[in-house]
Amino acid sequence: MTQFDRAELDEMVSRWVEENKRCEAAGDWKPLAQMYTEDATYGWNYGPQQDFMAVGRDEIRDIALGQEMFGLEGWQYPYQEFVVDERSGNVIGLWKQIADATRADGSNYSVHGIGGSWFRYGGDFQWSWQRDFFDFGNVSALFLEMITDGALSDGMNARIQRSVSGEKLPGWYPAGGAPVPLW
Repeated sequence: MTQFDRAELDEMVSRWVEENKRCEAAGDWKPLAQMYTEDATYGWNYGPQQDFMAVGRDEIRDIALGQEMFGLEGWQYPYQEFVVDERSGNVIGLWKQIADATRADGSNYSVHGIGGSWFRYGGDFQWSWQRDFFDFGNVSALFLEMITDGALSDGMNARIQRSVSGEKLPGWYPAGGAPVPLW
């Protein structure tokens, strides 16, 4: 099994966190694509019927970090903790999802619980593979609350309308039908 330098992995995590903060502040996550290898894959499961997979840096930039983050401008995804395995190059990052919109009591709308990303290091301060995981039930409950309260951004409302229209977007596949295995 390949060994990875722990200091290099820790530096990768540090660079990743800083670039995430910069992209969140700008409301544009597409520059994160530079932190993936040219042939990287990035995907997630969105319930029992849908998988998402971006294949290659261009799809990661344009679809995963562009199309799929549309409507989430102003949201923050602060990392809570990382687990790093220098034997395999695997990194688990646990994060929160916090909207910029606030409730009547002044608190931010936020997904209850925690989500995460499982990364595989590809060398040269780039990820070769990423899979996100999150509690779909809590995400759904938050969006229902925000819809009920009229707290969604115009971009998120447009995204929801597109989704309920049945329009098929690049990257989305029936569960198990993605172009590359999720795991």
